[in-house]
Amino acid sequence: MKGVDISYCYTDIKADKESVELSADNCYLPANEIMKRLIHEHNGKFRVTYSISGTALELFQKHRPDVIHSFKQLVKTGCVEIMAETYYHSLSFLHSKKEFRRQVAQHSILINELFGIQPAVFRNTELIYNNQLAQQVADLGFKGILCEGAERILQGRSPNHLYTAPGRKDAMLLLRNARLSDDIAFRFDDTNWNDFPLTAGKFAEWLHAHPKETEVINLLMDYETLGIHKKTGSGIFGFLEAFPAAVLTSDNFKFSVPSGVLNEYTAKDVYDSPGAISREDRSNASCVWSENRQQNNTLKKIYSIENMVLASGSEKAMDTWGRLQAADYFYYMSGESCKAAAYKYHNPFSTADEAFQNYSNIVADFEIALIEKEIAGRKKIFQRASFINAIL
Repeated sequence: MKGVDISYCYTDIKADKESVELSADNCYLPANEIMKRLIHEHNGKFRVTYSISGTALELFQKHRPDVIHSFKQLVKTGCVEIMAETYYHSLSFLHSKKEFRRQVAQHSILINELFGIQPAVFRNTELIYNNQLAQQVADLGFKGILCEGAERILQGRSPNHLYTAPGRKDAMLLLRNARLSDDIAFRFDDTNWNDFPLTAGKFAEWLHAHPKETEVINLLMDYETLGIHKKTGSGIFGFLEAFPAAVLTSDNFKFSVPSGVLNEYTAKDVYDSPGAISREDRSNASCVWSENRQQNNTLKKIYSIENMVLASGSEKAMDTWGRLQAADYFYYMSGESCKAAAYKYHNPFSTADEAFQNYSNIVADFEIALIEKEIAGRKKIFQRASFINAIL
């Protein structure tokens, strides 16, 4: 940090590059190539939807532009949709509606610049959702929202229909089928699972067994399930390659993207979620990100400096602040009791305390830089005023 300029870097560029290289070579490029081939082999009857944060797209642009190119090729097929989300994969909706709207707009602009499309359906970070989110997203002009099909809200109803939010018929909800999605994302390579091994044919039979009135089955999982969380040796890519053909053996089934579903079907009922739900924890709202004092204190701290960041007038400060809002930071601070074994992804810190201390140090340094800039600005104003008075 020089003088009072807001100039800082809290990123491990080498680690970022290594992580991007690993993901590109083991997941994104091979998976995208399979997706493109399947779309062509099935004459456009296979369709897929992606949700990619702005920061992830930036990293690919910087370190692996071939991944961006592969996504552009997928979009050109006309069988791929990209959803809107927060630019920094943040928890901003829960803490600053203004910042939430800024990030959503920023993300949509980037998607349009890279792929020439305007996102029409929204997916919040880790599917965090409540009734207020539905209102906010509908007001922003999105056609629908993808959220978790939580049993405690469904209360026996099926997640395989369209729903609306209370009082907002324009807020259409597509619910993730948690059980079927997690069968692939988490249980696929579990040798202790009763249904191991999972084949495309077996999974397709489960889908086909649904009643005729079923409208849509939303399968959502981390893309890095393919090749990262489930290694190539697990057979996950073979499952993917066989999946479309197995599903399409039934004339009652077809693949679609969220916009297509919203255009074809109408809502069956109201999905009322006054409190927050999320993908990680469906019984205790946002547990993985705000279960303990460390998480809550750091969340309050990072959003408490919003006005200071805005007052700085610095684009660099805005960007840094946005990156410090990433949900990953708070996930790393989560206690083991809250993390299900299946959700334990790569964590650069050995303990939650270490993650907390590292993050706290960064935020403290960032806040000091903002304060120094503010003081310097006041000094300039005072000196200018003194100079004017001297002339007078």
